[in-house]
Amino acid sequence: MANENLESKRWFIALAGVVIMLILGTVYAWSVFVKPIAAAQGWEIKVVSRVFMLIIGVIGVSAAFGGMLVDKKGPKFVAILGAILYGIGVLLGGVALHTGNFWLLLFGYGVIGGMGNGFAYVVPIATLIRWFPDKRGLITGLAVMGFGFGAFFIGMIIPGIINTMGVANAFLLLGSVYLILNLLASATLKNPPAGWLPKSFTPAATTVSAADSFAWAEAKKTRQWYMLWFMLFLNVTAGMGLLSKLSPMAQEVIKFAQNIDDPAKLAVLGGGVLATASIFNGLGRLFWAAVSDKIGRKGVYMVMFLSQAILYILLPQVTSVLIFTIITCYLLSCLGGGFAVMPAFTADSFGPTNIGKIYGFILTAWGAAGVVGGFVFAEFNKQQSLYTAAALLVVGFVIALLFSRPKHVSEYKK
Repeated sequence: MANENLESKRWFIALAGVVIMLILGTVYAWSVFVKPIAAAQGWEIKVVSRVFMLIIGVIGVSAAFGGMLVDKKGPKFVAILGAILYGIGVLLGGVALHTGNFWLLLFGYGVIGGMGNGFAYVVPIATLIRWFPDKRGLITGLAVMGFGFGAFFIGMIIPGIINTMGVANAFLLLGSVYLILNLLASATLKNPPAGWLPKSFTPAATTVSAADSFAWAEAKKTRQWYMLWFMLFLNVTAGMGLLSKLSPMAQEVIKFAQNIDDPAKLAVLGGGVLATASIFNGLGRLFWAAVSDKIGRKGVYMVMFLSQAILYILLPQVTSVLIFTIITCYLLSCLGGGFAVMPAFTADSFGPTNIGKIYGFILTAWGAAGVVGGFVFAEFNKQQSLYTAAALLVVGFVIALLFSRPKHVSEYKK
């Protein structure tokens, strides 16, 4: 009876994790805010884009600390801390825009908000991997699918809210909603009892069991940990760079294809492309994670790297809005898929016991990729940035091809 109660409880905890990730994922909709902020404040778009680079960099670094905390303090404590910081960060972003203070926007939204987002991000993943050893790929895909869908909802509703109440008030509204919903969801999180396994489940021999898990000090001595880091870094660099400029790039294609010059209409249409692609950022997380349960994590990464490289090379020549949208939907599905598959990839390779810390430090690749990808797409022209992304993805394909399961360090010394 107790086991049946835990079976039901784990799905309730999974729902709370999806809600948290949905709210955190709103950070991906930054490109919707870029032009309204630049127009309202008189700042250059290039300058406004640096806020996104900063917050993604801070998220990646903070996720490592969040991973350490969740292994020590438990999921509820870290999730609540992250919820408070992210909500406050978004609210400070609204204050910064009301006062026209760019440095407060950087510190409030970029640093404080980024810290909260990073702390909270790793919690649902580390928690659900422990609750669902029988469905690692699927459950991590489901959790991070929420992160991908966050940008979809914001991309759909924010242009109208900004046109109605202004971009500064939009930040204040969002910050309040994020804070309340995140706190409610965070309060439900907890780890399963030690040694608990789902009914009739036996861990597969191809994965590392809890008893045989690597410690962080041991995992970081293997080349495979660094290979996983670079695989995530390269995939996210390409996808995050595209995401940071997707709305403006879509507006450029729409303007050319449909001969539209109205900035407000272009903003709404560009936000629509972002919202549509963000659906696939979410769905791709579930799809690729489920596929990885069938063909393996390595196989999925190889497919994603190679197919994306080809499409990034083709994208600069695209002038059709429909084709542009289809391609970007696929590319963002791979961005989301990389995030969804990597936690299970890490747990398969190093075991679930110390997944918070081991995967948390791998997430520093996310922060580094946000900075590099944002820089490439902000400083290079469209063609240069897309070709650079393609080259990085080819490197990722080679790393994935060469990956093999790690052995315990003691076995290397024999």
